[in-house]
Amino acid sequence: MSNGLVIAAVDGSEHSLRALEWARTAALRHGAGLLVAHVLPEATQLYAGRRSALHDPNEPEEYADPVGDRVRAILEASPERPAEIRYEALEGSVPAALRVISGEGSPRMLVMGSRGRGGFAALLLGSNSRAVATTASCPVVVVPHAGRDAAADPAGEAAGASAGKVVLGLHVTETPEDVLSFAFAEAAARGTTVQVVSAYAIPPGPANVLGGPFAVIPPEALADEGDSVPAEREMLRAQTRRLEGVRGRYPDVPVEQAAEPGNAAGRLVEASRSAALVVVGRHHPRVRSLLIGSVAHAVLQHAHGPVAVVPALTDEDAEL
Repeated sequence: MSNGLVIAAVDGSEHSLRALEWARTAALRHGAGLLVAHVLPEATQLYAGRRSALHDPNEPEEYADPVGDRVRAILEASPERPAEIRYEALEGSVPAALRVISGEGSPRMLVMGSRGRGGFAALLLGSNSRAVATTASCPVVVVPHAGRDAAADPAGEAAGASAGKVVLGLHVTETPEDVLSFAFAEAAARGTTVQVVSAYAIPPGPANVLGGPFAVIPPEALADEGDSVPAEREMLRAQTRRLEGVRGRYPDVPVEQAAEPGNAAGRLVEASRSAALVVVGRHHPRVRSLLIGSVAHAVLQHAHGPVAVVPALTDEDAEL
């Protein structure tokens, strides 16, 4: 994984300032620098273009940047700051500008709020957040607004099973290796467990119905047949085989495994109530379109906590 900067995309809204705090702590956790980026409002961009075109010496060279000023004040008042902090004002549309900066210098991740300034209050995920998560060249972490926390129920079985862990949504044959590496790197930096969730297609047996308790299994327990259905047991073994490489690179990261009948999106959303981070792949590595995968889309729309959407970052992933 990259040792590059953590990018925080801000627009001055409370949603983006929540993401800024998440990015600040992520940069500290990884010993990385922090780049705070915001796209200038259209009026400011028009002013800058007019001044440049007219070359009017009577116009002030500097224009007001209240977002940049506010962010600087917030970070200066923080109890701890990354060793390197940079600020950058961008021009263009929000998705296009952030897509460009996400491809410069191999950043570790880009962090943004689930909804920006001016978004519809009823929407859980704004159009800019969805567009950036779909097209950025680096992993994108979407931090939900504070209102989503009210829906969390840490006492629930599914949520409690994931408390403080990094939850990885894994398709054993399609998820790019970079997605696995990102999840394990996050868990290693946090000193926590990776909880791996996969789906299997065969309908579950009576003892393992959809919506039942969210059971997680440590890898050593797979030696026993237990009472799980054959399809679940085979999926867990397939997980184990797929995880061998990344577990070798992160031997100190504990792993739990879970198999879900049907679609894993619902379990990932439930896990997001208390997980430190939910990590999903953007789409199949062979699909070079602007369509985000169905699981990633569902988790982004309904998650109660931060979600990392990770693209295929290396050529090797395209060969999976």
